[in-house]
Amino acid sequence: MRLFSQLRWYFISEWRRYLGAICFLVVIAILQIIPPRFVGVIVDGISKGSMTNQQLVNYVLSMLAIALTVYGLRYVWRLWLFGASYKLAVQLRQQIYRQLSLQNQPFYLKYRTGDLIARTTNDVDRVVFAAGEGVLTLVDSLVMGCAVLIMMSIEISWQLTLLALIPMPIMALVIKRYGDQLHHRFKHAQGAFSSLNNHAQESLTSIRMIKAFGLEDHQSNQFEQVATEAGRRNMHVAKIDARFDPTIFMAIGMANLLAIAGGSWMVLNDTLTLGELTSFVMYLGLMIWPMLALAWMFNIVERGSAAYSRILSLLNEPLVIKDGNQSLLAEKGELSVNIRTFSYPETQRYALKDIQFTLKPGGFLGLCGPTGSGKSTLITVLQRHFDVSDGEISYQHKPLTDIQLDEWRARLSIVNQSAFLFSDTVANNIALGQPDATMAQIEDAARIACVHEDILRLPEGYQTQVGERGVMLSGGQKQRISIARAILKNAEILVLDDALSAVDGQTEHVILQNLSDWRQGRTLIISAHRLSALVDADNILVLCHGGIVAKGTHKELVKESGWYSDMYHYQQIEAALDGDL
Repeated sequence: MRLFSQLRWYFISEWRRYLGAICFLVVIAILQIIPPRFVGVIVDGISKGSMTNQQLVNYVLSMLAIALTVYGLRYVWRLWLFGASYKLAVQLRQQIYRQLSLQNQPFYLKYRTGDLIARTTNDVDRVVFAAGEGVLTLVDSLVMGCAVLIMMSIEISWQLTLLALIPMPIMALVIKRYGDQLHHRFKHAQGAFSSLNNHAQESLTSIRMIKAFGLEDHQSNQFEQVATEAGRRNMHVAKIDARFDPTIFMAIGMANLLAIAGGSWMVLNDTLTLGELTSFVMYLGLMIWPMLALAWMFNIVERGSAAYSRILSLLNEPLVIKDGNQSLLAEKGELSVNIRTFSYPETQRYALKDIQFTLKPGGFLGLCGPTGSGKSTLITVLQRHFDVSDGEISYQHKPLTDIQLDEWRARLSIVNQSAFLFSDTVANNIALGQPDATMAQIEDAARIACVHEDILRLPEGYQTQVGERGVMLSGGQKQRISIARAILKNAEILVLDDALSAVDGQTEHVILQNLSDWRQGRTLIISAHRLSALVDADNILVLCHGGIVAKGTHKELVKESGWYSDMYHYQQIEAALDGDL
């Protein structure tokens, strides 16, 4: 029952639907207790010979009218009640999606994608089922059960009613115990389902790599193990679930046995008529549904409660990156970085240390260094996916932590190392940051990124579906479409994080030349392994082990002995040899 208390915020917001459905359920319960009484009157009237044919027809027509009325009322309350519960699904999924969109990388280091999908789909469905069917069974069983008990006690015999209800308290205690066990077991079962979802999602995402390495059988065996564990957990739930109905039917059987035995004795002693005993047995039959409904309600509510606890743990996850409250000025600003140290969560090793530089509006900053030197980490910190605890990054002389996240990120246009495309058309992928862009603007951005001709060669040009994660495109095409997407956004600061690694040197040169012409007044940050991309940079930072080991223009760094000079000359020789070949 804890779930109903947790969902009271929703019941209050939708009180009209729920109150209307409950009122109809009460009316239905009252109507349903009338026919058994009519049957008792008919039995006594026929046995005594005191009932006329017209009276019999009137009773039968009355019961038929009640049945039709109950049918219509049931139709209406189902629309109201289940309509309200489906709206709950929409609200919960909106809350979860909003939470996921606000969270940053530390959150996604903790939660896996498959687990998040399971909570958004399967867990929400369980909560919605409890908010619909659970409320129905609770109200229907209580109203119906109480109405039947009142009729049995007042209209027939309270002594026989007490006798028939002796097994019920024992049944209630047993069902409560089953409900507690079900809650814990179902929570573990949902965790196993999340693991199954994770494995399926990762396998499907990396299917090409699995095939390339010939790991189909190995992955199938691993999936079988995870699926078997999920099945075992669900079997534990089923074992508890299977105990509910037998317990109820045993209690109902004992109640009927006591009722018939006690009622027969009362008929023989003339304290009860045969018609009243018939009505009592029919009323006892009406008690079967409330008892089954209560057990079913315990079942689905405990499942919903376990699922809702998993959803709440997600929604209550605190935001690691707090939103600022200051707005930015319309004009372009200076970016100032002073990072004394930065470490990723749950690690002790510094990922960045002693990083200081200033980037003026319209400037071109180059980042380079060996693999693992901290280039991508620095770009990640600039986007505020992580906050710097020792140091400060400011823009327009305001700390990034004080600036509203949406405003700051609107100033950035990012192309990451791993280009990501949505399962949509090429045109829609390019227009992601500018949904109202015209086709001419999309094509202009594609020309700057040197991908226009490649797109025209696709089966349907710009309307070609690229498949999930751009599966039908090459790595270079995906990178250039991502660059076109960033260009079309037309942000103040364009950041390319090793975004030219999958294109050849000649195409890279053309793209950089196009960017040089396009970026008039815009700030450019490029992280690259191929140093030819940084030749025109106003300032180049050479990183190693998270720190700056050299800085300057290309001409200055080439003259100095060190990693930059050695790598540049090596790449020049490599390019010359490739050209000879």
